[in-house]
Amino acid sequence: MSDGTREERRYDAWVRQHAEAGTTELIPAATVLVLRDGADGLEVLMLRKNSKIAFGGMWVFPGGRIDDEDNVPGDDGEPDELATAGRAAVREAAEEARIAVDPEALVWFSYWVPPPITPKRFSTFFFATRAAPGPDGVVEIDDGEIVDHAWMTPAGAMARRDAAEIELAPPTWVSLNLLSTWTTVGTALEALADLDPEFYETHIGRSDDGAVAMWSGDAGYETDDPSQDGPRHRLTMSDGGYVYERTGC
Repeated sequence: MSDGTREERRYDAWVRQHAEAGTTELIPAATVLVLRDGADGLEVLMLRKNSKIAFGGMWVFPGGRIDDEDNVPGDDGEPDELATAGRAAVREAAEEARIAVDPEALVWFSYWVPPPITPKRFSTFFFATRAAPGPDGVVEIDDGEIVDHAWMTPAGAMARRDAAEIELAPPTWVSLNLLSTWTTVGTALEALADLDPEFYETHIGRSDDGAVAMWSGDAGYETDDPSQDGPRHRLTMSDGGYVYERTGC
């Protein structure tokens, strides 16, 4: 079994750290896929994280932890979890990229929980929206947490990852893979709004082909063993390319 891929090295380091420190608390977070129609089809705003912070060096969507200031009271006086997450996504887009997002135009389409072995665990609402036209759509990164940005087609971003030009976390890659289904922002947002938001609680194991992220329905999900025969709902991650499988579940 190869032990040299970036994902496998990260996975092994997480296993060692988890054995020593145990499972960390979940940190509520939100992110937003800001979309626009480009010359080559649908494009999404990607931001590169500072290498010195969580997800350092990776290309991500605007987003971050949910702060107390984001709380939106519900009818019972307690925070409305979805509305609070939406407000956090809007705030983070403004702070990280100086880009305005209409909270009324957010489409919630997934929710992600990292593996128990992850050192810093952000449980994250994923939203999508159309980029504001005109000056409000101009991106200005903060040059602190964010060190670069680019508008990319979903297929282009995934190809750049396979060429080792950029690094993507599994939730980012799977979201891009989903977006690649559509060619325009209008059709993407309409289709996402029609879907029931999907819940992903990631488990990770190792195979001969590399580290494997698995989700509910995969035969190896409960045991963290990708070698189990049966249905597949997984992302196999090797330096040569990512392979997504969803069959029989």
